[in-house]
Amino acid sequence: VAFHSTDMRWGGSRGGITVHDGLARGRTTAGGKNYPVPGGMLETAENLRRQCAISRVEQDALAVRSHQKAVAAQRSGVLADEIVPVMVASRTGDQKIDTDEHPRADTTVEALGKLKPVLGKNDPDATVTAGNSSGQNDAASMCVVTTPERAAELGLAPLVRLVSWGVAGVPPNVMGIGPVPATEVALAKAGLALADIDLIELNEAFAAQALACTREWKFTDGDWERTNVRGSGISLGHPVGATGGRMLATLARELHLRDARYGLETMCIGGGQGLAAVFERVAS
Repeated sequence: VAFHSTDMRWGGSRGGITVHDGLARGRTTAGGKNYPVPGGMLETAENLRRQCAISRVEQDALAVRSHQKAVAAQRSGVLADEIVPVMVASRTGDQKIDTDEHPRADTTVEALGKLKPVLGKNDPDATVTAGNSSGQNDAASMCVVTTPERAAELGLAPLVRLVSWGVAGVPPNVMGIGPVPATEVALAKAGLALADIDLIELNEAFAAQALACTREWKFTDGDWERTNVRGSGISLGHPVGATGGRMLATLARELHLRDARYGLETMCIGGGQGLAAVFERVAS
């Protein structure tokens, strides 16, 4: 995300200009002047926590499950197929980066329970911590979108077919609930119900946000078995601009591993939006 200045429209002053981190500023200005969210994305998570009566323990437990799934996936080697190793120069020599750094095998509910809520000074009931929020990571992802005919010309084997997609707007101060109406749109376009979906990738921007969505969907224990099966934002990280591609890479391969048919990918978006898409495995 680029750094930028808002002082240059009419020329800089003698006292200099201020340069903003586009990501940090975006978190606190996403609601604009009419729908301000001064506490940024953390505030939106706390709003959903309050609105849906989500406890701190529930959030920390979800975070632990996310780490456990990601660590298990790393140890099994299943993620290697979707990662392109990168060589990075350092003072001690070149390093081969081929494993996500964020998952923690030693995370427990008890350990996470000791972390202080980020907005605790202003809200004594706050529960959102660094431990039950997505990691701020550097990453990149990519996918190829093409037609069956062009894929055949290039000798490529398609993994999935885009069946439908949906977008939806929600109040900026509860942006995390965006996946719920967006998913409703995507499923309606596909002529499917949530019960027809074999695998769900619901980005964990915050544990409170993910739990709010799954409560709206009336999740059972069985539903959790098909959701974020290899970890998600809390364990793997949420590199803005790359997360969507990362989720799709996992979803596409997992559909093939399980010989499953339909997958749902959905994310919330700062400013009050949701985005969802339904994919179908392409038989090999």
